[in-house]
Amino acid sequence: MPIHYIYLLLAVITETIGTSALQASEQFSKFWPSALVVLAYGASFYLMSMTLKYMSVSIVYAIWSGLGIVFIGIIGWVVFKQSLDLAAILGMGLIIAGVIVINLFSSSTTH
Repeated sequence: MPIHYIYLLLAVITETIGTSALQASEQFSKFWPSALVVLAYGASFYLMSMTLKYMSVSIVYAIWSGLGIVFIGIIGWVVFKQSLDLAAILGMGLIIAGVIVINLFSSSTTH
């Protein structure tokens, strides 16, 4: 796997950790989850910046945000017991399909 995809995957994972900690911080009223939000988002943006050496910002952001939405939807459902209706599941499926189309068919994915 090329290094820029590893950077991007790690950026998505750290963003997902940060967003999950944001829910757990209870509007920044709990110190440790709040600190984790700042650290995780900082790591995510750093890793995303490393990806930008190899890929265009529009493609990186589309993949980063799309996969982040899907991962957070799953974590919200599993960890925070939030419900997902059919429209949410279909929408996330379309996001995944979009990420796949970008990676398989777009010539814009690398500089």
